[in-house]
Amino acid sequence: MRQREGIRMSKLREVNLEHGLPTADTAIKHLTFELRHSRSLGCTALKIIHGYGSSGTGGRIRVEARRYLQRLKDRGEVCDVIPGEEFSIFQAATLSAFRRCDDLRRDRDLERHNNGVTFILL
Repeated sequence: MRQREGIRMSKLREVNLEHGLPTADTAIKHLTFELRHSRSLGCTALKIIHGYGSSGTGGRIRVEARRYLQRLKDRGEVCDVIPGEEFSIFQAATLSAFRRCDDLRRDRDLERHNNGVTFILL
């Protein structure tokens, strides 16, 4: 972590895209803003909470966010995207992410196989 004027700055941010029950389109716009904002803050990783559709009718934000993030990764606009269900010390992408953002080692979703979150390496 870095120090700025005596305040510890985390390289990891967490954003809840579900807050306020937005449409998928609105959530993607919010994600786009948060990606830019996180970069401007010097973050190296962003954790998004998008839910997983446990009601049987949801999950649209998750599907659309992951589709959007894959396009960004394919274009080289983000370094990597790790679905929460793959956020494990037994996955090469997670181990690589730890080298980029040490704060990820302490994330509460490590080894929880939570498909309601996604980690983005900036």
